Amino acid sequence: MTTLYIKNMVCNRCKAAVSDTLQKAGLHAVSVELGEVKIEEDNIDGTKRDELRQTLESLGFELIDDKRHQTIDKIKSTIINLVHYNDNQSPLNLSEILTEELHQDYSALSKLFPEVEGKTIERYYIEQRIERVKELIRYDELSLTQIAMKMNYSSTAYLSSQFKSVTGMTPTQFKNLKENTRRPLDEI
Repeated sequence: MTTLYIKNMVCNRCKAAVSDTLQKAGLHAVSVELGEVKIEEDNIDGTKRDELRQTLESLGFELIDDKRHQTIDKIKSTIINLVHYNDNQSPLNLSEILTEELHQDYSALSKLFPEVEGKTIERYYIEQRIERVKELIRYDELSLTQIAMKMNYSSTAYLSSQFKSVTGMTPTQFKNLKENTRRPLDEI
């Protein structure tokens, strides 16, 4: 079995696209998660790996070989999954979640992340949370108080304050915008 690390997998459609790519390449996926794929094959020869890399890149993904970048991508995938698919509902705090998921000391992870990404894990986490809040505001199904509760903010005021510090506008100003200013998750 081989584990492949793939950058820019941020949603279930990404998982489906990668699964389809692997199948077309004659590879057998055992599991496909955000940023991490396990295949039955023990080794992939250089030519097949290059073809897979090119196909994935044509779809906006990137096959990651470097261990540091694999770790960064796993951190990002864990945060995206927590924020966008579990609505930040976990009894653990972020450092505990990352330590548990990556089986590494959080202090090492929090040192590596800004070296590679130019921002802290916490900043990335906040940006992902605000992007999810933007999505929920655009759906216009929940009040700001309900969104704050859903996203595990301590108060609506704290959500509003964090939203304004990241976007430069209040949630209400964002809601009243006509154009969509949401960012793709892989560009955060």
